[in-house]
Amino acid sequence: MRFGIKRNRMKRILAVVIVIAIIVLLWFLFFKPTGKTTINAPAKKDTVSKKHSPEFDAEIASLINSYIQMKDAFADADTSAIKAKTANFIASADSLHLNELQEKDSSIFMAVQQNVSDIKANAQPILQENDITEMRRDFSMVSENIYPFLKTVGYEGEKLYWQNDRNAFGEDKPANWLSKSAETSNPYAEKNNSNNSHSAETMDSIYAK
Repeated sequence: MRFGIKRNRMKRILAVVIVIAIIVLLWFLFFKPTGKTTINAPAKKDTVSKKHSPEFDAEIASLINSYIQMKDAFADADTSAIKAKTANFIASADSLHLNELQEKDSSIFMAVQQNVSDIKANAQPILQENDITEMRRDFSMVSENIYPFLKTVGYEGEKLYWQNDRNAFGEDKPANWLSKSAETSNPYAEKNNSNNSHSAETMDSIYAK
């Protein structure tokens, strides 16, 4: 009798084990996760992250506007207007608050600070000059300094064009300038000048990226 009871118990245990095995098999076949986790990526923002504060960008825009007005005065060959616009340009340069750059990157701050110093140092003589050719030479140096300034500061304004006259001061003596338009208005050529030696072209562009 005892042997029969033990045998029946073994059968029940075996039946339970078989049932559990079937349940486990079915779970693996139909319910086990694939191992792949789906992560919903955050939606990309359409707006570009700004490097600078709106106030700083406004100061840079004011500087550029003053520069463009100075460039236009040179294109008109109006020495009185050139001096007035140059004074405004220097005032705009003096109004730049560069401390914002220092808080972010001291090396960029120092480079930009030197750029601004060079820009003003080359603009100041224009106020004392009376010879327009010499004034244009100083303006070309202002342009050569403002171009790397905008690159270093991380310019975020409207698109600008870096333009060149390969014969600005005579044959193969080039000079450059910035413009808001792809169309050239040459500050190194006399107004209504029919001299075909002046040939202006766009070399590069600067814009927010």
